[in-house]
Amino acid sequence: MIISYFETILGFAILCFAAFFLFYSYTKAEKTTSSDTYVVKAKFDRVDGITVGSEVKISGIKIGQVVDRVLDNKSYRAILAIAVNNDVKLPSDTSAQILSESLLGQKFVSLQPGGDDEMLKEGGEILYTQSSVNLENLIGKMMFSKDDKDKKNDKKEHETNPAN
Repeated sequence: MIISYFETILGFAILCFAAFFLFYSYTKAEKTTSSDTYVVKAKFDRVDGITVGSEVKISGIKIGQVVDRVLDNKSYRAILAIAVNNDVKLPSDTSAQILSESLLGQKFVSLQPGGDDEMLKEGGEILYTQSSVNLENLIGKMMFSKDDKDKKNDKKEHETNPAN
């Protein structure tokens, strides 16, 4: 009988502890409502590492997030829908690029505001984009180009010195 009271009290304490963490995480989470943001779109050739919820930054400061990503069935380019805070006005010649926080870090969309007097509005499009760099492809190119250079050097050396 004593064990069942102890188990009941322990279970109640665990539930209270879980409720506290749920409340804490809810109050500390960044909340953005649709009235606090406006959405612009950008087309990229590659959006590797970018997901819904990825950060959008200007000068390293978060000013929004990716809210949707779809494939354009005509051009086969990826379209990102980006929610930008209302207090940030983007010139119409703003450019976007996908960067990584570190060598193996999380990717984000970096915006570079232009100098145009006209501002992007809800549903506007960022025309100047630079896609994500695929690290695996770069490493592969570097490795295989080195092998190709070695083979060419060996072939040249063999042609100039046929005794080898």
